[in-house]
Amino acid sequence: MSDELNPAVPDEATEAEEPIKQRKNGLYPGVSDELAENMRSGWADTELRDLAPIPQAADTARRRAALSARFPGERLVIPAGNLKTRSNDTEYAFRAATEYAYLTGDQTEDGVLVLEPAAGGGHEATIYLLPRSDRENGEFWLSGQGELWVGRRHSLTESQALYGIPAADVRELAGALREATGPVRVVRGHDAAIEAALTDKVTAERDEELRVFLSEARLVKDEFEIGELQKAVDSTVRGFEDVVKVLDKAEATSERYIEGTFFLRARVEGNDIGYGSICASGAHACTLHWVRNDGPVRSGDLLLLDAGVETHSLYTADVTRTLPVDGTYTDLQRKIYDAVYEAQEAGIAAVKPGAKFRDFHDASQRVLTEKLVEWGLVEGPVERVLELGLQRRWTLHGTGHMLGMDVHDCAVARTEAYVDGTLEPGMVLTVEPGLYFQADDLTVPEEYRGTGVRIEDDILVTADGNRNLSAGLPRRSADVEAWMASLKG
Repeated sequence: MSDELNPAVPDEATEAEEPIKQRKNGLYPGVSDELAENMRSGWADTELRDLAPIPQAADTARRRAALSARFPGERLVIPAGNLKTRSNDTEYAFRAATEYAYLTGDQTEDGVLVLEPAAGGGHEATIYLLPRSDRENGEFWLSGQGELWVGRRHSLTESQALYGIPAADVRELAGALREATGPVRVVRGHDAAIEAALTDKVTAERDEELRVFLSEARLVKDEFEIGELQKAVDSTVRGFEDVVKVLDKAEATSERYIEGTFFLRARVEGNDIGYGSICASGAHACTLHWVRNDGPVRSGDLLLLDAGVETHSLYTADVTRTLPVDGTYTDLQRKIYDAVYEAQEAGIAAVKPGAKFRDFHDASQRVLTEKLVEWGLVEGPVERVLELGLQRRWTLHGTGHMLGMDVHDCAVARTEAYVDGTLEPGMVLTVEPGLYFQADDLTVPEEYRGTGVRIEDDILVTADGNRNLSAGLPRRSADVEAWMASLKG
């Protein structure tokens, strides 16, 4: 990575606004007045005109209107967030805060959406962004965030056309917020400078109400969101196919080969992976969030692959399959897998409008408990085991969660609106029961130990039941074997 101009990089908050022709005598070592003047001219007009709005522009406008109606007369501040340092002078890839992207469709760092109370009621929205790099002051080639270093940003005019929101320079926002009066709320945790500008104007309790509202607003997906989730799932299906085709190479290397193979599909067809891929072979499948992915892949073992592609609009799939590395389940693996499949079938059947959110979990847990009692791993009756939660030694986790722009979407919604709530058409959730027999669990027969199975699908609640968005991936054990054979063939 080139760093030749690092000594000349200005402080972006102050020096970048000073005309370069005023900087003399070593402020920019190696930059002569003549070079500075030369770099100011001779550039073509690259302003993009006649831009069409982003596909979800009407949806984001409707979402902002709902937000406006919930908090009349209050200034609302929703930041995108900033770049985060990975090490020294390198940063993590930026991912805009969900609340900001949900309300604007923009994904650029440092952006801030402000809803200002309007005199006649409602709000006037402004999206505050970094404008294009300035060709006059040299920022475009001397700053580490300049256009020739990190790529072209949209101009404010272009951004307004894309997002349907008046755009302004974000560098002017902090000062304006300090001077502002009246009630204000901010989504915290994304932009320390914006929060500092509002430190004496906000309270944690009021800000949390804003965050909770935006979380609950995402419980029911609109048509654009459902389409994006289906797109994410379809790419994920192709990513799983990619993995099956290279399992021999993974056996020769490690779980990392599986991780890299799926990541390639995510980056080619989407923005990224929606969360750290779990590529858990053998006993690693018993570690629920195994993301180290540095273990061996062996014939005869199971591979638990839990992964999802994130679309360019930041909607993610979340799918799990537990696959026999050599293409065929052993008798014991099949017994455990089929039990989880039956539990998932019961859970999916319980997903329908008017049902309680907890119903699909209860249905799946009952089936798994019945199997554990039947196999003699826990003493019945089933009702006793469920009442005491004894099955959880081997089932461990909840059976699903909401899905959307976050893999665990709507996470700060109130309990009564989510976990204790009622399913409605347009909700999208996962159904993912599992059985996990830890390698050191002396309460089960030795042959069970080190076996973990999870099956997970993304389910849309419809007007008359549900639709499995990830039905393109086989689930029955025999169908999985046939599918793998066709891909390896």
